[in-house]
Amino acid sequence: MISNTSNRRGVSRVVMASAIAITLGITAFAQNAPRLRTPNRTFPGRIDIRNANIAVPATTVNPNTAQGTGPGPRGPGPGCDLFPAPPSVGATVDLSYFGPPPSTVNRSLVGPVQLLNTGPVNVAAGTITIPLYLGHMKNGKNVWYILTDVDDSDVADELGLNFSAKLTFAATAARTANFDQNNDLVFDKGTVDFSPVRSITPGPPGQEFPPLAFQPGSVGDKDYSPLVQVVNAAGVIYNAPIVAFDVNANDISFPNGNVDYSKVHDQVVAIDPVNMTVTLNLINGFSFGKPVWYLSMDASIPLAAAIEHNTLAPLMANLQLGRDDSFSSPIERIFLAANGPEEGGCANPLRQGLSADLADGFRPNNVLGGIPTNALDYSPTWDAQIYQWTQDAINKGYRGQLREEFQILTFVQDGLLTAPGGAPFTTSHFSINCPIVQRLN
Repeated sequence: MISNTSNRRGVSRVVMASAIAITLGITAFAQNAPRLRTPNRTFPGRIDIRNANIAVPATTVNPNTAQGTGPGPRGPGPGCDLFPAPPSVGATVDLSYFGPPPSTVNRSLVGPVQLLNTGPVNVAAGTITIPLYLGHMKNGKNVWYILTDVDDSDVADELGLNFSAKLTFAATAARTANFDQNNDLVFDKGTVDFSPVRSITPGPPGQEFPPLAFQPGSVGDKDYSPLVQVVNAAGVIYNAPIVAFDVNANDISFPNGNVDYSKVHDQVVAIDPVNMTVTLNLINGFSFGKPVWYLSMDASIPLAAAIEHNTLAPLMANLQLGRDDSFSSPIERIFLAANGPEEGGCANPLRQGLSADLADGFRPNNVLGGIPTNALDYSPTWDAQIYQWTQDAINKGYRGQLREEFQILTFVQDGLLTAPGGAPFTTSHFSINCPIVQRLN
């Protein structure tokens, strides 16, 4: 069983005046009202993506000692690639005869929807290229970060971020910052060391999870969380993971890949501090039966950070877990199989779970709760809930790939699933920062 190793704010929101001058640099409120500002983008205009020439690290013989992203979401078999088939499969007409998916008319209907709209998704590579931001610590050290989510819907619309109302309740797990005279963020606390070497020693075959030993590839100090509350901008909370720290632009200039992972986040595929962009690896998952792609950036305990190729973010331990969808809850639930099907690896279409991940290096096909377009309760801070198939369920041939929250909860109620070790199913007492990027169907 994984265990955790580690003051709700009362912020009054500013009512936006009808006449608002919006730019990517600043949002101004009516005269004499507090000012809500958004981070200044050094790189103006549209992102010029050059993914065709990006070198992705090759999968090593032992994925548990590999540095960097790990394999992407377009894996070598159906158990490691959730990308939907075209509607022409099994039909008597060519794909060109089909109209656009219903999601182009209504985002809640069937079809693909990009949810994080700050840059292009490369479908073939399974990556997204988004803006890179530069801020500073109070002592002047450089903080290179990204933006993925925010608890203000107007700011979300302005910047193309995911809106998460639940982040309003995450102030106790957020570091603080203020805009300076250049509209750049100056952070009060929270640093990250990217120099550690990621490694995992799995358990025996068939029982790879939990691993025997583990080390995250990047480690934040006790004050680090990806969440940031901007004090002089109405207390808005952003999800702003650090991707590089205390380095200059020439130290992290890897626009074509071949990234030095002792200096940047393990999920970075390429980083370009000249054009201020970063390309990130995407992760396969499900939400209410629909395949999705998301980012995986930070975790509150070392074991999760090591498995997820994430930064250890100790301040995330302040998130209140176990209260999904109740008043003041900052989290949504993510479900991880401890002992899902792993025989055959990626060739197995039912492949799922943490043991499978540690056996072949590909991601575990986790099940997320609500995401935008599927539900209203999305949060990028996920309360991890690990489930284990009972031996009786396995003996009866019931074990398979689960894709939907209430299917899992029903199987728990039916006695097919428990927490690891047969314990009652509940929170696993750690959280993961996984911003949603795209619904695939």
